[in-house]
Amino acid sequence: MKRFFALPLILLLACCTTAQTNLNIVKTDAGDISGAVNQDGSVHIFKGIPFAAPPVGDLRWKEPQPVKSWSGVKACTAYGPSPMQAEPNPFGVYTKEFLIAKQPISEDCLYLNVWTGAQLSGEKRPVLVYIYGGGFVSGGTNVPIYDGEAMAKKGIIFVTINYRVGIFGFFAHPELTKESPHSQSGNYGIMDQLAALQWVQKNIAAFGGDPEKVTIAGQSAGSMSVNYLVTSPLGKGLFNGAIAESGAYMLPDPSGGTSLAQGEQSGVEAAKALNANSLAELRKLPAQELLKQNNFRPIIDGYVMPKTPPAIYAENQENKVALLTGWNEDDAFFGELKDAADYKAQMQHRFGDKAAEALKLYPGGNDSVAKVSQIRLSRDGLFGIQNYSWVNAQSAKNGAPVYLYRFTRRMPATPEFEKYGAFHTGEVAYAYDNLKFVNRPFQPVDQQLANTMSAYWVNFTKNGNPNGKGLPEWPAYNTQTNMTMILGKETKAEPLPDKAALDFTIKQLTQH
Repeated sequence: MKRFFALPLILLLACCTTAQTNLNIVKTDAGDISGAVNQDGSVHIFKGIPFAAPPVGDLRWKEPQPVKSWSGVKACTAYGPSPMQAEPNPFGVYTKEFLIAKQPISEDCLYLNVWTGAQLSGEKRPVLVYIYGGGFVSGGTNVPIYDGEAMAKKGIIFVTINYRVGIFGFFAHPELTKESPHSQSGNYGIMDQLAALQWVQKNIAAFGGDPEKVTIAGQSAGSMSVNYLVTSPLGKGLFNGAIAESGAYMLPDPSGGTSLAQGEQSGVEAAKALNANSLAELRKLPAQELLKQNNFRPIIDGYVMPKTPPAIYAENQENKVALLTGWNEDDAFFGELKDAADYKAQMQHRFGDKAAEALKLYPGGNDSVAKVSQIRLSRDGLFGIQNYSWVNAQSAKNGAPVYLYRFTRRMPATPEFEKYGAFHTGEVAYAYDNLKFVNRPFQPVDQQLANTMSAYWVNFTKNGNPNGKGLPEWPAYNTQTNMTMILGKETKAEPLPDKAALDFTIKQLTQH
């Protein structure tokens, strides 16, 4: 009799044991894959996992289609090709550590990568999905500072995803709209991101992840993508947290943003410049020929993005997710800086009867002060006012927590790089604990900052809150206190620097 009752218990235990498999071979919805392990065996690494069919031939400018299943075990040990774009070459402060590899680059680019410290498939670790920047015309996952091993060692699963860029990712055209089941075109790159997030929902449990605890993160155009995903109805249920580093589309646009009709007109003009008389001819053109008309970015297409992000927030229709966002002290792009006299003349022309007020906030008392103000104006106009508007909308409307930062660390550099300060993208290697990939004369304070920032990012991924044991307290943001975490030589919370200047700039822009 004891044996009779023991048999079902043994069978139950056996089922429970086999349900959690090791990660030597992982079953995805399209087939089995194998990967590699890091040097100490603590992290399984899978690179070049296809999450959608290659968007080539007749699939050029279509929403991502399902992957064709395979038999056997697919070895996923090398990055897939980066999306089609111009050949990457270092420029300004952006040395090779910040750029994709020169090869391979291909239209066949819809691949993702997974780093997991899980040893069994059922561990339910939180997941961070990282979306690269590049102005929506460049970028890819094989950039050294996007490596996920360090974050996987800290207890989360790190995923990086490719998406189509430029004319391949954001081309709108009346013929494309006509053939679409959604009566839209453009925004294929955002749909790629959505397809990757759907893949995560279906498959990440097999890598030891929790599909109910997914945070999306991105920088620059990746941050703008996060803003779109948070405000797109198609993002609902795919993630519950968002990290947005230097980028958003949250300032109300009097024009309503680029509409589908405007995007289609740009597409018609590009087709004419390419001497293509039909969609069929456009799809037959070599990729390199299409790169001659590459200035395409997301639009308000009525499907992926029914309205602009600020309009979505105004109607309380955004996805209710926790938000961590901010920008860098020198998040700016500028040419030759003017001297004080020319700067003041420029401010007078730009702000008219408000120039005196503007010069109090962005002073130009001498040449050196004027140069700092010009960098601040560029920073605030490109990034500050956008992410600041986002935290204000989130705090006022969303109900989910929001945390704001300002990254101020000037990465140690040779004299040729010193002028860039705490530059755009400079925080990425710190946030994901990847200073080892960057060739700079780092000091102990840099590694300490990387430890602190990556801990905040991991905690937020785990709990929707960056705070944790041994870390300086990071208060949630609200519009009364405007508390901001300063991430630099010293990590501390204080009221938002430059709030008055940001408020002034937003007021001037929205009044015109």
